[in-house]
Amino acid sequence: MNYFDDMTWTVLIKDIIDISVVSYIIYKLILLVRGTKAVQLFKGILVLVVTWAISTWFDLYTLKWLMNQMFTLGVFAVLVIFQPELRRALEQLGRGKLFSRTSVEDSDTSDRINAIIKALNYMAKRKIGALIVFERSTGLQDYTESGIRMESVVSSELLINIFIPNTPLHDGAVIIGGNQIKAAGCYLPLSENPFISKELGTRHRAAIGITEVCDAVSVIVSEETGQISLAVGGMIVRDIKEESLISKLYEELNPKPKTRERQGMKIPFWKRKGGDQRG
Repeated sequence: MNYFDDMTWTVLIKDIIDISVVSYIIYKLILLVRGTKAVQLFKGILVLVVTWAISTWFDLYTLKWLMNQMFTLGVFAVLVIFQPELRRALEQLGRGKLFSRTSVEDSDTSDRINAIIKALNYMAKRKIGALIVFERSTGLQDYTESGIRMESVVSSELLINIFIPNTPLHDGAVIIGGNQIKAAGCYLPLSENPFISKELGTRHRAAIGITEVCDAVSVIVSEETGQISLAVGGMIVRDIKEESLISKLYEELNPKPKTRERQGMKIPFWKRKGGDQRG
């Protein structure tokens, strides 16, 4: 109680600023490692900390000694394990981007979607099969690592060249995050939904499958029919019209608050004009 009795407005304001700054730094660090393997490593470290606390509480001497030995070398282990994330943080700090505001809205969504639509139309006319996945709030690092990293600016020419038949990267998914093509030739989980149409092949099932396990958005070009389809939330709209596709991509990749959605009256997109089926 003495701490609160002696507290002044100056001390209170100083403590608020101190806590706010530390909270903001922790928040930015969480954003930095989100979608990477570092998240799983953090979970492993948390398990070790809980184990150490239990061993201390119940005086489990052998286990406590083992945990103390591990924590003695823990600083060096953290530097080794999180070397990629620490390097990325230092690079962003040097460029002044670590504490800058980053969001999907800051990127040029219009140019990105126009480039993608141009590539989709080109491939659809020539019946070139394609699968493009858009990363949103849930990281897709595990799936990105299954392919070939690119980290290239989104362009219609590059997307077309990736999916040209008999090229090394055509038989897989392209993952786009922000304004970058993160990777190509990626492997995705297949949907196990028994109600999916038997007409849909592996490419369509993979497009649906990735949207079932996270909030990603997938666009597919059928190599049999040339039809363009859109998958969101485990549902698919086949042969979607260009206007509906552009509208939906703008809505999902650069979401804006809507009155009806705020009132809990959101309409599933497959029931809107332009949507035709669940799969």
